[in-house]
Amino acid sequence: MNKFSEYIKEYTDGKKICILGFGREGKSTYKILTKYGKQASVAIADLNPVDREANGLPDSVELICGKDYQQCLDSFDMVFKSPGIVLEKPLNELKCQITCETQVFFEVFREKIIGITGTKGKSTVTSLIYHVLKESGVDCRIAGNIGIPVFDIAEGMEQGTVVVCELSCHQLEYMTVSPRYAVFLNLYEEHLDHYGTMENYYNAKKNIYLHQQRGDLLWCNSEIAPSCDNTEVIRVSNSDSSADIYVADGVVNYENGRKYSIPVEDIKLLGEHNHYNIAIALGVCSQIVDEADFDKAVRTFDPLAHRLEYVDTVRGIRWYDDSISTACATAISALQSVPMVGTILIGGMDRGIDYTSLVDFLADFDVRVICMEASGRRVFDMIQEREDFRAKDRVHYADHLEDAVKLAAEITPEGMSCVMSPAAASYGIFKNFEERGDAFKKLVAELD
Repeated sequence: MNKFSEYIKEYTDGKKICILGFGREGKSTYKILTKYGKQASVAIADLNPVDREANGLPDSVELICGKDYQQCLDSFDMVFKSPGIVLEKPLNELKCQITCETQVFFEVFREKIIGITGTKGKSTVTSLIYHVLKESGVDCRIAGNIGIPVFDIAEGMEQGTVVVCELSCHQLEYMTVSPRYAVFLNLYEEHLDHYGTMENYYNAKKNIYLHQQRGDLLWCNSEIAPSCDNTEVIRVSNSDSSADIYVADGVVNYENGRKYSIPVEDIKLLGEHNHYNIAIALGVCSQIVDEADFDKAVRTFDPLAHRLEYVDTVRGIRWYDDSISTACATAISALQSVPMVGTILIGGMDRGIDYTSLVDFLADFDVRVICMEASGRRVFDMIQEREDFRAKDRVHYADHLEDAVKLAAEITPEGMSCVMSPAAASYGIFKNFEERGDAFKKLVAELD
């Protein structure tokens, strides 16, 4: 076993530990603590019931479930918090140590980690970097917010292993260690239901680089690039030609004059926003592999599901699933990327984000708009109030996704495309964006 097991023993020695949240990551934490930890005791706290028998939990593991599940935290020395859990008290009001899998994993392996965050595109960039490295023969692992808890890969880490880790704001929120290679893709209005302000959300994201050390590298969107004493900041842009990495018209300018032509006709990633993602991935991967290997691998990369994913051609209409879209910028990118777009489906849970930029774009963009659910109703009302919105008769409202798909099949001209790019969260309507995307695909299939 690698140094990870020794670190866990020392880290947990004699501590009373609580695992806060017993989903995928909580179960991963329990497995490692059971195998390597030297804690005095382990408890599990969760809002929802935890089945002791189904999870193989001995009687020695205390279960604390129900609405008051966080009232017990200060009775423990250390709390492993799952990223989906929101603390009911500020950190400075808790006496216990709040930690998490990501914190511990980074304390052991930060020199081996490429960490990726941003409001949009982080799963695509994480998967693309991993694909390039793996196809180039690099010993690498993928983990984090992509769906694989970091403790799940810890036991397989070798001396030369590189980890490509997607990081959400929730994973970064309380971090005190940053990866050697950090990527900060972009920042849009998001998660304000949790953070309250953009400043709080931004502060959580900043932990991707705030604790970097001398000689570390940060690839950052030029619009939010910081000045760092220790870190080398590499500014990336698709609009600022003075950036260290600049991509325009399918050409990436990087490393003091080098140019890389994206093989646009030979890749499956649609849209100029993905040219930016490719530019970031090239910058990171060039630290480890050469451009020829990168070019070969990018041509074989398959985009992730629910991200401008072509579904099928039904009733002469090409249908695209962009269920990952939860912001104005991603819906606008979808309209700019999908070929011959005739209709867009917008709306979902209303988290109070400002839809002005999307309505401004739609005002003069020749596309039929179907608004749905609570946020869609707000967009629809905003459009109706605008005197400068061209041809309002192309804007419709449908209560739910099922109604929107049926309407889209009726009004989208044959030979054109329909994209569901909601610019809204799925919560309260669907379990997650994946379930929403799958529901969309099923509804499209039923049209045939």
